Amino acid sequence: MGVIRVTHREMRKILLEPRYLILLFAGIVFSFIFFATITKEGQPTRLPVGVVDMDGTFLSRRMCHEINATQGVSVHAVYDNHSEARKAMQRGEIYAFYEIPQGTYNDLLQFRAPHFVLYVNSAYMLAGTLSYKQLATMGMLAGGAVQREVLRKKGYGEDQIMGLIQPIEFDTRTIGNPWINYGDYLMTTLIPALIAFLAIMHTAYSIARERQKKTMKSWFRHAEGNKLFALIGKMLPYTAFYTILCLIANLIMFGFMGFNFEGSWLMMMINTILLISASQCAGAFIASCIPEPPLSMGVSAIYSAISFSLSGFSFPVDSMPAIIYGASWIYPIRHYFLNFCDIAIFGNGFAHCWPRFCAMMLFFTLPIFGAFMLNWQEQKQKKHVKPSTANLTPSQHSDSRLESNTDAL
Repeated sequence: MGVIRVTHREMRKILLEPRYLILLFAGIVFSFIFFATITKEGQPTRLPVGVVDMDGTFLSRRMCHEINATQGVSVHAVYDNHSEARKAMQRGEIYAFYEIPQGTYNDLLQFRAPHFVLYVNSAYMLAGTLSYKQLATMGMLAGGAVQREVLRKKGYGEDQIMGLIQPIEFDTRTIGNPWINYGDYLMTTLIPALIAFLAIMHTAYSIARERQKKTMKSWFRHAEGNKLFALIGKMLPYTAFYTILCLIANLIMFGFMGFNFEGSWLMMMINTILLISASQCAGAFIASCIPEPPLSMGVSAIYSAISFSLSGFSFPVDSMPAIIYGASWIYPIRHYFLNFCDIAIFGNGFAHCWPRFCAMMLFFTLPIFGAFMLNWQEQKQKKHVKPSTANLTPSQHSDSRLESNTDAL
């Protein structure tokens, strides 16, 4: 059968040139170890921050001690003015600094709201966000503690004090990630997305390489002229390779590393297999439609890179413009992420996942259109009739042979 013959041909090419799969495997392993290392503590701790103390009272000193006592941040230095703290942030010594203005303690004694100023370096998204959260929380708690002491001295009861300081009590419950573990949040979605990215690029590259090496005729001959069988046979070895890598990564994350997993392993396996297969189908379609290898690789890279933003795990797609929200559904990783949330976090079954399973299976039709494009390109090239060489001079014979040798599929 044509699919089996093309698969055997691709396996022989892999055995003769294994460096591509070895490099891809090493890259995935490095990425896995990198993210596992930086998120092993769950989230960054003891981030360096600064305090600009222009009040110089026991209140400002107490706030510095309380900020330094938190697990999330650590007071790197106490500065005398705003300019010194800003320069320290520009040098990368601190991620944020808290400015306590002069007269803060007097404002609290006279029941005037003090104006604290918090500066954050947003160039470091994760570190800046965590620093802002910790400093903002400590600022509110410190101000509330001072107000409580003042109200006690004025004779207010504890119930009255708590009603004035905190009239509304917040009860925050993180459902899917109760430990606020960034490894659980990042790795479980970023690693499969990276593998899908490489699957798209590698599939497009393997087809583009056939064009570059002018081996398209040999490839189609092994498929008995069937372009669809040629595409399927070429994708199958890489489907097995990337699927096994993704399954092993999930086993390590949900098993050895103990990340939260509430659903069925069978459902997660189906979700993974569909992700890899759909990604490869997208890469095969792009490479089949674009004859120029550099352009096809560039389009595949752009398509893959945008999928990270439109998958939904970094920013909610529902909050994006309508046209971008609609475009998110043309990426397999978007459907995988939604199914992942249903399976791993909420423990839902097939009844919740089957619509997105069907959506990923629609990508399986892309190689059919890719085969039509390959047939059309082949027919288009056959229409270029070469001039007859029966009555040509020797020099014209030489030019004709040169054209024949430089003609590529």
